Order: sequence, then structure tokens, then C-alpha cells
Amino acid sequence: MTFQALLVEKAGDGAVTASIQELDDSRLPDGDVTVAVEYSTLNYKDGLCINGKGGLVRTFPHVPGVDFAGTVETSDDPRYRPGDRVVLTGWRVGEVWWGGYATRARVKADWLVPLPDALSTRQAMAIGTAGLTSMLSVIALEKAGVSPLKGEVLVTGAAGGVGSVGVALLARLGYSVAAVTGRPETAGYLKSLGAETIVERAELAEANSKPLESERWAGAIDAVGGDMLARVLKQMKYDGAVAAVGLAAGAGVPSFTVIPFLLRGVSLLGIDSVMRPYDERVEAWNRIATDLPMDMLEAMVVERRLSDLPELANQILDGKVKGRVVIDVNA
Repeated sequence: MTFQALLVEKAGDGAVTASIQELDDSRLPDGDVTVAVEYSTLNYKDGLCINGKGGLVRTFPHVPGVDFAGTVETSDDPRYRPGDRVVLTGWRVGEVWWGGYATRARVKADWLVPLPDALSTRQAMAIGTAGLTSMLSVIALEKAGVSPLKGEVLVTGAAGGVGSVGVALLARLGYSVAAVTGRPETAGYLKSLGAETIVERAELAEANSKPLESERWAGAIDAVGGDMLARVLKQMKYDGAVAAVGLAAGAGVPSFTVIPFLLRGVSLLGIDSVMRPYDERVEAWNRIATDLPMDMLEAMVVERRLSDLPELANQILDGKVKGRVVIDVNA
């Protein structure tokens, strides 16, 4: 049997290319479960892997795609049977392990999560790692005591994948949401997801030396990092919490001090979705199935095919992708 995949190859001169190829099943990696992939999606990491950047892919040739959803074909694990619908995010699949940009994938059973009945495989990939990360962030904020009664919650990088789902989730749960974006043309889109306030990126992007600023936010989901994260932390209300999920503006926070932690009791919550334990993944996916408005989810989605991925990879690295891109691997 054969399957179709986006194969990334590296030439002797270091040049990296990506092309659609027909591959024999014998080339699939070892694993407990073989899945007929129906949909994948596009993440920033995928853009890096397709272009051979960031050092994420160490062995070539390689099939990227950090997320996928589909139906079990064969299983050596009693937890899964042929016909079961499953979703996979994380575990460095698509980076060090062949991933979802193919019509077939073989992985370890421990990496899979049963797909809730309320979600289709297409919806699962409209959500993907970005949506899972958003849900994990919301759960973390809730556990830290952030509630709709405490005030506005800020979402940075709001027009991106994590931000878009975060805005929709928070609004559905009754929060007053402020969305940060550097693209004025996305304001209408963000308001359609439930944002009440649009904050221009420039208001938060510039570093300052103040240890604290006026209290404004009860909570925040930050996908940007860098000086913007520093500004957000300085503006948190007493006992507020920030869920940190990304570093689009850099991993360092040079303009920040510990003063918000010491004088306002602010919490900085690190959100990792890659190695999250199974039970927490199941909880998050079940919450997504009940808390995320599917009509708003559909408004975020653009559907594309495997052959579009090289172009899409460049676009997401350039910050030109809005919302969620779903890849129909069989199209």
C-alpha cells in the first residue's frame, strides 16, 4: 500500500525542498497505531519545519505536520480499534517524528486522544494545537482565580491561531475581552469573535523602564513575549494572572522586573501543550467541545490542500496568516 505525503528533503548543499510524493507504507515509522489522516492544520512550527528552519527537523527526508485528526486503521493497543476517531497534537510529531501532512500516519498510542463525539475531524483541526493551547490557558487562568467578575482579560497576537480561539473561548465564557493586534484590518474579525476592545499593538510594543503601570487587566493570554509581555505584566491588576504561550517578539523580557509579582501578587503561568499529560488533554478537548462556539470557529477557518503548504509555510513565518488554516490531506 502507498500513501501521499508532503516530503521535505535536504540536498547536499543544504538546500531544503518540499514536494508531494507517493510513498510506500514501509516508510512509515514504527508505532502502535496506524491512522488514516483526514485533516491536518498549519502552525508556526510547521512553517519552520517545511523550510528547514529553527533546527526542529534533524533527520531528512521528513514529513511535517504537528497535528492531525483521522480514523484508526490498525492498532496494536487495546485502547484503540479500527474505526475509532482520534486526534493528535504535540509529542514532537511533525518535528522528530513523521507527522500529519500525509494521508496515513503511524504513531504511539499514548500520543493519541479519542475525539469527543461532538467534534468532527475537520473541527478538531480547525482547533488543533492552537486551540488546545488556548483552552489550556483558559483552564490555567480559571485555576489561578481569574473570573469574568474581576475585569477585562487581554489576548495578545489576537488575530493568530492561539489568539483567535482564545478570544472566542473567553467571550463565550462571559469574559470581557480586549484583543491586541497590529493589523487594523482584523478589528472586525476580532469583534465578530467576541472581542469588546481592540488594542493597537503599538500601545504595548514599546519597552519602558517603569516597574509598574496603572492596573488594567484581570488576566491575559500572551502569545507574543518580549517587551509586550513585560508591559502586560506591569499593567495587571492585583492578584491577576498571565498565561504565557508564545514568543513571537522574542524569548527575552529585558524591560521587566519582579515588582509585579512582589507588590501585586501577579502570576505568570507557563503553558506547554507538547508534553501535556493524557488526562489534561482529555479534559481540555472535552471543554473545547462544550465551550467553543462552533459557528465562530468556522468563521476563523480557511481550508487548503497539501500542495498549498510550501506557500502557506512562508506566509505564517511572515505573520500573514489570519485565524486557522485546515489542511484537507485527501484533496
